[in-house]
Amino acid sequence: HNGFDVDRKMAARVSGIDVILTSHTHDALPEAVKVGKTLLIASGSHGKFVSRLDLDVRGVEVRNFRYKLIPLFADAIAPDPAMAAAVAQARAPHEKELTRIVARSESLLYRRGNFNGSFDDLICDALLSERDAEIALSPGFRWGTSVLPGQPITVEDIHNATAITYPQVYRMGMTGARLKEILEDVADNLFNPDPYYQQGGDMVRCGGLGYAIDVAKPMGQRISNLTQLKTRKPIEADKEYVVAGWASVNEGTQGPPVWELVERHIAGQKAVRIAPNSSVKISGI
Repeated sequence: HNGFDVDRKMAARVSGIDVILTSHTHDALPEAVKVGKTLLIASGSHGKFVSRLDLDVRGVEVRNFRYKLIPLFADAIAPDPAMAAAVAQARAPHEKELTRIVARSESLLYRRGNFNGSFDDLICDALLSERDAEIALSPGFRWGTSVLPGQPITVEDIHNATAITYPQVYRMGMTGARLKEILEDVADNLFNPDPYYQQGGDMVRCGGLGYAIDVAKPMGQRISNLTQLKTRKPIEADKEYVVAGWASVNEGTQGPPVWELVERHIAGQKAVRIAPNSSVKISGI
C-alpha cells in the first residue's frame, strides 16, 4: 500500500517482482507501466474502474501481457442478482437516512485535484461558517464520489466525502508561522524529488487562505504570499488566527464530526453553488 511513485522506485531497486498492484494514491492507469521486468497497474477508487491483466507465463518467466483499464457504467451493466440482494439487505436498515436529500447542487462537486476540489471547497466553507473560523484546513484525500450539477445532495453523498474514523472538527489558534509550516510539510510530502519521502494524498485544502507555491523549490521554501482572503491582508508570522480543521491524527482531538457540520451548512442553503477557486498560484511545474 505504497502509492504509485513509491512502487515505481521500489520496482527499480528490487528485482524479482513480476506485478505490483499499486494503491494508496488511487491513480487510474490507462496503460500498465513497466519498470525493468516489473508491471505496475492501478485501478482508481470507488469502483470507477476495474482492471484486467492477462499474463503469458512460461516456466518461471512472464513472456508477455495484456492489460485493460475498464470504466464501470452502472446503467450499462446488469447487476448480479445475488450480489444486488446482499447489498440491498446490508443497506436496508440505513436506506432511508442515506437517501435523505439535504440540498441540491448547482455546481459539479468533485474531490480530485492536486490543490483543490469543489467538494473540498464546500467542506471548507462549512468549517468556516459552522465553527466561526478565519481559516479552514481540510485534508487532500484522493477518494470520494462526485455530485453532478442539478443533482440532489444526499446524506450518503456527504458521507462519501467525509466518512473516516477520526472526523472531529477542531477549532484552535494557529500562528501564521505555524500555518506556513503545515503547508510546507504537506507540499514536501507531495513534491519531494525522492518518492520514498512522498506519502500520498493531495495538497491540504484551505478555506479563507490563499498562497503561492513553487513546487520546484527545496523543502521549506515552496510556500509564499500567504494571504487572508477575507481581508486581502498578508498572513503575519506572529499573529494568531482562528483555524478549523478535521482529520487530525492527534490523540484526543475534540469536536463534532465533520459530516454534521457539512450537512447543517448546506441544509441552510438548499441550492449549493461553488465559485471557481483561484486562491492558489502554482509555479515550477
